[in-house]
Amino acid sequence: MSKIDTMSVNAIRILSADGVQKANSGHPGLPLGAAAMAYELWAKHMKHNPANPKWPNRDRFVLSGGHGSMLLYSLLHLFGYGLTKEDLEQFRQDGSLTPGHPEYGHTVGVEATTGPLGAGMAMAVGMAMAEAHLAAKFNKEGYPVVDHYTYVLGGDGCMMEGITSEAMSLAGTLGLGKLIVLYDSNKISIEGDTDIAFTEDVKKRFEAYGFQTLVVEDGNNLEEIGAAIEAAKADLTRPSMITIKTKIGYGSPKEGMASAHGEPLGADNIKALRENLGWPSDTPFEVPEEVYENYKSIAKKNAQIEEEWNKLFESYCKEYPEMKKLWDQYHDENAAKHLIDNEEFWAYDDKADATRNLSGQVINRIKDHLPNFIGGSADLAPSTKTLMKDEESFSKDNYGGRNLHFGVRELAMAGIGNGMALHGGLRPYVSTFFVFSDYVKPMARLSALMEMPLTYVLTHDSIGVGEDGPTHEPIEQLAMLRAMPNFTVYRPADATETIAAWYYAITSTKTPTALVLSRQNLPQLAGSSKEALKGAYIISDSKKEVPDAIIIASGSEVQLGLGAQEELLKEGIDVRVVSMPSMDVFEQQSEEYKESILPKNVRARVAVEALSYFGWGRYVGLDGTTIAMNSFGASAPANVLFEKFGFTVDNVVKAVKSVL
Repeated sequence: MSKIDTMSVNAIRILSADGVQKANSGHPGLPLGAAAMAYELWAKHMKHNPANPKWPNRDRFVLSGGHGSMLLYSLLHLFGYGLTKEDLEQFRQDGSLTPGHPEYGHTVGVEATTGPLGAGMAMAVGMAMAEAHLAAKFNKEGYPVVDHYTYVLGGDGCMMEGITSEAMSLAGTLGLGKLIVLYDSNKISIEGDTDIAFTEDVKKRFEAYGFQTLVVEDGNNLEEIGAAIEAAKADLTRPSMITIKTKIGYGSPKEGMASAHGEPLGADNIKALRENLGWPSDTPFEVPEEVYENYKSIAKKNAQIEEEWNKLFESYCKEYPEMKKLWDQYHDENAAKHLIDNEEFWAYDDKADATRNLSGQVINRIKDHLPNFIGGSADLAPSTKTLMKDEESFSKDNYGGRNLHFGVRELAMAGIGNGMALHGGLRPYVSTFFVFSDYVKPMARLSALMEMPLTYVLTHDSIGVGEDGPTHEPIEQLAMLRAMPNFTVYRPADATETIAAWYYAITSTKTPTALVLSRQNLPQLAGSSKEALKGAYIISDSKKEVPDAIIIASGSEVQLGLGAQEELLKEGIDVRVVSMPSMDVFEQQSEEYKESILPKNVRARVAVEALSYFGWGRYVGLDGTTIAMNSFGASAPANVLFEKFGFTVDNVVKAVKSVL
């Protein structure tokens, strides 16, 4: 290792340790141990240009072990991505660009929000799938305009998490040859030596997945690391996993100790680290100018790589103008907005149908308008109705397919969907039964946090599931998803509302959307309209200027509200019926609009929804009531269950009378 390489690696270590020490909070162990592999990758093998962090053909790097964020921040600073020394000094402080775990969209150069271990592994698989798909769609002979690798760095914790097994099993099945996993193997977790809970042969596990597996015995040997990376890049038929054996907290007195993982080293240990590394300065955050010059020269070479790609892409666009037009369509986040006035898109058959079936019809309309629309389910497409007709399946032999098959891997599916959305150029959706949103939730939360407009198609939405019983009947899941910030939930009542929900989802640019859909058939409702795009609207109004009461419902229960309205009118009670497919969207409307739908002077209110009560209090108030579930479901035909649990017109009528 040359002197300048040694100093450049140690600069990462010193800056990382200083950042954690100044914050008096953080994780110095990973950056100290993994600095050499990170430097070797970023400096000598990875295509990236700090001057244009978003150029489309850059290699992607995901730090799955997001607790080691100072490693990434140090790299971004040294390579000139815009993070200043002052930013490093503000590590983990309010409003800084260097939060405790990397946040996509907050810090330039961060490709994914990581922290929950294993999440970055799944997102990297999604990025590699996106690259493979776009390459299949756009590359022409002599014009590899989509040709880059995805690298993901994770440690023992990532390897223990189940999401990694799910995602990497699929990656191997798909033969994603441009996915390279760097395994920071230091055999330490928070509680001590990993042998207390983790003794399997990870290399053999990845071999079983179908990976090329490589081992670097000395995590500080740049030549050995570099040779392994090049071997990984050379095998385009299989993804690769490189086990790199490191020492957590390398160079400090805490080297190899669990205490190096998640606490500052301490002033004395920082001083010893500097001495052990032969660092020339005792001043925190001070890096010799020659080290900065080295990083600048590397960045300059990378800028030339992008310039070469720009010339290639310019020639490509001239030779294939139709592909340039398609490229622009793929990368236009507003491409679907024209559908608002498309009569064919909004058309529907008047027969009763399940909203999952109606959603399937909409999916097959969208795919003809959005060529970058891609998605699938966790082995449930026949049930969730998410298969695109006349489209091929994405597979090892056909990366151009638009139908994705995730297998029974809900958690990884959502993480992979995030990765595909993060990559850019695609509009992905994922799907499973609504009750299994419990498996999906951690990655859905990351969708919301990253502002990724991934669409979640969640079917079999209530006790209407019927005979499968309480294990498959969601109760609390709707409240769970509604509680999440920056996450939109739609539970449509019929065809028009289902189309509106899909329109909202595919035109969203900053918010993920869940479409919660019925298994059972629902009637097409006379009063439903595009007003569903406002989250709630009057589907059938009272004839009085001030209605006697308001019935609020979503999904399959809207019809109950309408039936109750008819029965009540016979008794001289005139009520308004409000369909509320999305609380989230309704809350975004103006106060004037919300008042026009739910006027404060009408306190007699009844909410009806065949899921948990939780969340309806803000709409029915202290004087209203809710017909909802306060228990798990049961195994019986759906019509039996709706009557058993009180979801009938008669019960809604009684509830309205009780609040008058």
